[in-house]
Order: sequence, then structure tokens, then C-alpha cells
Amino acid sequence: MKKFVISKLINAIKNNDSYSDEQLEVIAYGLESIYILITKLVIMTLVAILFNIVKEFLLFLLIYNFIRMPSFGLHATKSWICLLSSTIIFIGAPVIAIVSTIPLYMKAIIGIICIYLMYKNAPADTYKRPIINPKRRLVYKWMSVSTCIIMIAISLICTNQFFSNAFLLAPVVQCFMISPTIYKLFKLPYNNYLNYQTTGANI
Repeated sequence: MKKFVISKLINAIKNNDSYSDEQLEVIAYGLESIYILITKLVIMTLVAILFNIVKEFLLFLLIYNFIRMPSFGLHATKSWICLLSSTIIFIGAPVIAIVSTIPLYMKAIIGIICIYLMYKNAPADTYKRPIINPKRRLVYKWMSVSTCIIMIAISLICTNQFFSNAFLLAPVVQCFMISPTIYKLFKLPYNNYLNYQTTGANI
């Protein structure tokens, strides 16, 4: 289905504009990413409807993306693995946030661990998108750590159980997504920027 949709869209683009093969390849990659994102979101939303947690699912997804954007992290090599893992995480985490009562001291301990891991491992790049520029890596690192600190602080002071837990679980999930262990588990290269010459790099 994915190949059929992408093929139709590329043919329509070819008929209306003149692009080189290289440009069409880039466009096809972008369209594929959008297709996967939309279909994944639709399927996860349907699962959330079954669990009657649509609002909580969307809120957690929004909260999580604030920590995901600067720290990056693992991308599954196959779309079905991405769909399965994303569904488990983004349905499971809101459910945990709804039903769990986590003591304040435990949140503080977990928060300190998350801040340390974020400082140690963020940003975590991929072999397709290595973050080579040292200054850019440093900016992303401090953005990640700052976002993590803010989220943990909100978790500690927020009186609403769901939001308190969601702002704690988002950094927890992301710490797993940027850890060397998870990259090794999925047999993906870690610290990909080390394979490139950093002098003059602007990626």
C-alpha cells in the first residue's frame, strides 16, 4: 500500500514539474516519512480509542515530543517495528500515568537519574542523520538537559496525577531511546558522528 501511494504521488509530481532523479529521490523519501507518520498516528489513535484514552494519548505524545526534538534518538529500521514499539510506548505510558501513584521521593530519584542520562547521552544521532557539528551537538545537549530539568520540576510540583506522571515518564522513555544499550539491542551503530571529520562540518 505504501509503495502504491508513494508511486502515484511521484508520478503526479513528474507530470506537473521537471525534477532530476536525485530530487525525486529526496521527495520520495520525504513522502514516505510523512506516510509512515500519518498511518502510525491513525493506528495508535484507534488503539487509544479502544482503551478510551485518546486525550491522554495525545497529551503524552505532545509532552514527549518536547524532549524528543532536541535529544533525537533511535529510529527503527523497519516500519512495522516502529509501529509496534511506538504503540506499546505511547499507549502504555498514558495508561501508567493514569493509574500509578508514584511517591514524591521516587520521582525525585528517577528525575535525577534522567537528568544525568540526558547529559551523558544526548543528543543521540543515527547513521542516516549524524549530528557532526560540535557546536550544534553542544546546543542540542543543553537544550535536552534543560528540557529534562523543566519536565522533572513540573512533575514534582504538579498536583494532577496524570500530568505529574506524564512529565516524568516522557524523559524516562527518551532516556531509553538515546541509550547505547537500546541501539545495541536493535543492532544499530551509536555515536555515528565519530565516523565523520568534524573540521568544517556543518551537519
